[in-house]
Amino acid sequence: MPGVDGTAPAPGTAGLVLAVDAGNSKTDVAVIAADGEVAGTGRGAGFQPPTVGIEAAVDGLADAVRQAFAAAGVTSVAHVSACLANADFPVEEEQLAAALQARGWGQSVDVRNDTFAILRSGIAEPRGVAVVCGAGINCVGMRPDGRTARFPALGRISGDWGGGWGLAEEALWHAARAEDGRGEPTALARTLPAHFGLGSMYALIEALHLEHVEPVRRHELTPVLFATAADGDPVARALVDRLAEEVVTMATVALTRLDLLGEETPVLLGGGVLAARHPRLDIRVRELLAARAPKAVPQVVTARPVLGAALLGLDRVGAGDGVHARVRAYYEGD
Repeated sequence: MPGVDGTAPAPGTAGLVLAVDAGNSKTDVAVIAADGEVAGTGRGAGFQPPTVGIEAAVDGLADAVRQAFAAAGVTSVAHVSACLANADFPVEEEQLAAALQARGWGQSVDVRNDTFAILRSGIAEPRGVAVVCGAGINCVGMRPDGRTARFPALGRISGDWGGGWGLAEEALWHAARAEDGRGEPTALARTLPAHFGLGSMYALIEALHLEHVEPVRRHELTPVLFATAADGDPVARALVDRLAEEVVTMATVALTRLDLLGEETPVLLGGGVLAARHPRLDIRVRELLAARAPKAVPQVVTARPVLGAALLGLDRVGAGDGVHARVRAYYEGD
């Protein structure tokens, strides 16, 4: 089997698992040895096959894999466990798995959506539900018997609401209408433009439209929304409360699908928005979960998601508890 550089691996040099966590903005890779040692790591750019195509996206993983293989002194592994952004449907997972298999990085390959990495990183066994709220929002769940629950998580066309980008858009909408009189008053009409040193929503709308403020900078408005809510603005508070409702609705549906609603089950909260633990959002999520899924045990995940990709790979190859524990200790002590 060819290795990352196209050469045949030397006997006895293969690692146990190549763990890949590839998000929209960055990629983390690790080689896990048979004893659970993290033998090599690598880091690369974001993974966006819808933008660049599958082959080019996988090409982009190669640098990080090369780094990890070089540090570990290996040219292949037994199994590749890849948790990838934009792997939203089984057909996409299959296409990505075929592309990874063709690279010869491992004898076997499993591809999952990157939300599964966050879920597995926060639980002791493959049993629980995770809701991730970063730029977008997603939710997955799993049981040890292999059953999973998931959502397409493609935005409004798949029924989603929330995420940092969506919150920023909603905040802009309410602030614009407040300034011109179509909507109710809100301090967002002042705080959003002030973030960019502007005096009015009209000025901010013009700056965004003409790209004097780069479109990508809209995500900076999400923390402004939370700060405005913390200061008591009713419109901003309502948006935060609506996000809490979405988080809990997704979690409750996943628990129900997996027949876990009546059992004590971890519900992991991850991604930049939830991991920030904004007080109103955090408290409201826990209140709603207590009412709708009393046996759910919410916890915020802070470990790097590549840990979850590694643990999923170790689950797949049947590694022992000691191997799992050593990998977890490496990342939780990181």
